[in-house]
Amino acid sequence: MTLFQADDLKAYAAELLHAGGYSPAHAERTADILVWANARGANSHGVLRIPRYIEMVEQGSIDPVAQPELVTHDGAIAVLDAARAPGPSGMVAAMDAAIDIAERVNIGWCSARNITHAGAVGYFALRAVESGCIGIVMTASGPLMAYHGAKVSGLSTNPISIAAPSNGLPLLLDMSTSTVALGKIMHAKDTGAAIPAGWAIDADGAPATDPNQVVTLTPLGGPKGSGLSLMIEILSSVLVANPVIATVLGGGKGAMNGVALAIKVDAFGASEVFADHIADLSQRVKALPKAPDTDEILLPGERGFRLSEARMREGIPVADGTLKRLVTLGKRLGVAPPAAIKTNTAGS
Repeated sequence: MTLFQADDLKAYAAELLHAGGYSPAHAERTADILVWANARGANSHGVLRIPRYIEMVEQGSIDPVAQPELVTHDGAIAVLDAARAPGPSGMVAAMDAAIDIAERVNIGWCSARNITHAGAVGYFALRAVESGCIGIVMTASGPLMAYHGAKVSGLSTNPISIAAPSNGLPLLLDMSTSTVALGKIMHAKDTGAAIPAGWAIDADGAPATDPNQVVTLTPLGGPKGSGLSLMIEILSSVLVANPVIATVLGGGKGAMNGVALAIKVDAFGASEVFADHIADLSQRVKALPKAPDTDEILLPGERGFRLSEARMREGIPVADGTLKRLVTLGKRLGVAPPAAIKTNTAGS
């Protein structure tokens, strides 16, 4: 592992993306969410994604200069067409539209058609919290995960995030509907590590422990993850007449879609009272008797907030395999890496 200052890593990420075709604004936004993920320990959604994003630009899958645009706005509902712009910019635009609607009618729903890979969706849910709202975010993409009972990809890993304000740290659920995100397989390849049985399956449908033998991911909780992913596809894609899964399984080329919801807390009562109740709920859950080998009961997002605080202060580690791929890309694009704080650090 190599340790970098957060600002240096973000500047490097933005420079790579800009050199790869991203507009300056899209490059800055994408770099911000990638390093945000790395800081929270979500390396699967961090800077390791950059080479793939540039490849997608070169393949025409991402339009690195497109501008998302609202195409429908009626009451509490809006539809945004992201026009294949970089996903983080598309979903920020969607959440900002949802927040704007919620400011006027207390709840806002913005569907985002034709986004691209958006990264860690908790980033967008927290944007709602900053405006005094509960945030809910979902995204849907093409098959990456086996439907329960199948040995081939039939659904996506469609993530969902819910964020709620509190007196202290917000509660932030950010989860994939697969057992793990695809990026964890990518990170295992970059670190040369095996993966636990149960994360994915190989070409025969058997559990894969070598990340290089992975054919598709497994659904979280079997039928539960499959069912949730399917319903997110309906809410994100089918509802706006832009289906992904059925299109791809039928031999077509799918898109990506997302949903951002903002729920104004003070429309239901005093936001201070709500925050007090969240704090009380959090305290009582953390005070529950601990199971054996459990040092502390953690709330949704708590580990990530703590880790981010430390990494923003002390530096963010990047796996050797990830750094090698970034440096190789940088040489092609004429972008030099920043100076490291330290190499061969422990942990990931």
